[in-house]
Amino acid sequence: MAPAVPTTMDRPHFIGIGGAGMSGIAKILAQRGAQVAGSDAKESATAEALRALGATVHIGHAAEHLAADATCVVVSSAIRADNPELAAAAERGIPVVHRSDALARLMDGLRPIAVAGTHGKTTTTSMLAVSLDALGLAPSYAIGGDLNGPGTNALHGSGDIFVAEADESDRSFHKYAPEVAIVLNVELDHHANYASMDEIYESFETFVGRVRPGGTLVISADQAGARELTERVSGRHDIEIVTYGTAEDADVRVLKVTPRGLSSEVTILLNGKMLTFAVSVPGSHYAHNAVAALAAGVALGIPAHNLASALGKFTGVGRRLQLKGEAAGVQVIDSYAHHPTEMTADLEAIRGAAAGSRVLVVFQPHLFSRTQELGTEMGQSLTLADASVVLDIYPAREDPIPGITSALIIDAAEKAGADVRAEHDMTAIPDVVAGMARPGDLVLTMGAGDVTDLGPKILARLES
Repeated sequence: MAPAVPTTMDRPHFIGIGGAGMSGIAKILAQRGAQVAGSDAKESATAEALRALGATVHIGHAAEHLAADATCVVVSSAIRADNPELAAAAERGIPVVHRSDALARLMDGLRPIAVAGTHGKTTTTSMLAVSLDALGLAPSYAIGGDLNGPGTNALHGSGDIFVAEADESDRSFHKYAPEVAIVLNVELDHHANYASMDEIYESFETFVGRVRPGGTLVISADQAGARELTERVSGRHDIEIVTYGTAEDADVRVLKVTPRGLSSEVTILLNGKMLTFAVSVPGSHYAHNAVAALAAGVALGIPAHNLASALGKFTGVGRRLQLKGEAAGVQVIDSYAHHPTEMTADLEAIRGAAAGSRVLVVFQPHLFSRTQELGTEMGQSLTLADASVVLDIYPAREDPIPGITSALIIDAAEKAGADVRAEHDMTAIPDVVAGMARPGDLVLTMGAGDVTDLGPKILARLES
């Protein structure tokens, strides 16, 4: 078993402690007995959840927030070099630890499953965490979103399995040494860090190279980038490679995905036997995530039929086609999709579940660099909606790029025949949606930024 708290991490200070990845590590350390502290830009439910675990959370960034007895400072790639707490750590000689190194230390002594891929990591990791917990295996997990059931993104479990997202965006997934690695798909994204598909492939090859000897790689047999990666790593004979998908040569073959409203049923062929189980989120994309999760569990020695039953306990994860509520006959659903492939997958899933109802989208582009590279494809994906409203770009960690605005997406959408309009004022969205929607419609708030905050406001406006 892992030590209660890794050496030098018994009094950690997290800069940006409220972030999805950072808060998970902070929670696990607090649950293991560390004296956790940190800062974040604003108050949040995450900050309150951390305080409930005994953590000290400061709002705003200032040098004085860094305690005199802090043993390390944990940062993510989003933390800028001029952050006052980071500067204070340098002045005082306090070790600075990247988030990925901290997470890797938490996996020491355990059996890690690392879930990688351009899309679907959070959902697949969540499915594994929930199903393993339902089987009484008490896994630890660190996820990029809150599970609907437990309502948290991380947990220190008493079992020997640790399930974690493996983030390729900054190559931090090179730090992990999993017993089982999942690669859901391989596409070009994170354009500030990767200049070409070759760089992406090289990065994923490094990740696969970190799988422990005797371990397993679970990888898609359908997605072109994943198939290319499989070819590139096929010379490694000290691990087992298990493919999954609809392809005839898949080791775990998906035979059928049957829509059931906002859920689905999937039938697979595994070791010559058919197996059917329920998935509580709609669409083929999520059904394939569940199959990847099942294959990973089987690689750890868990019976497939047990996993299939346990996967039915998964009730979703925040922001992944999460039903926020219904008002005036209109359902409001939140989607984290911000890459064209994700947008298309979620819109196809909702379209399949809509049963003839209209699908209205409020889309917030995420990052100037992503919009610059993929704005045309984002616009084209909006043709799957009956009508869309596009907000200004959510900058996150980036500075503006001259000439790069949401107009790129809107122009592409209009050229592709989509019904789309711009809205620069987020506060106007509830009124805009209320003017568009009618009973039976589904409204999708889509994007990785603060567009997620609009769901309750839209529902309130519809109710009024």
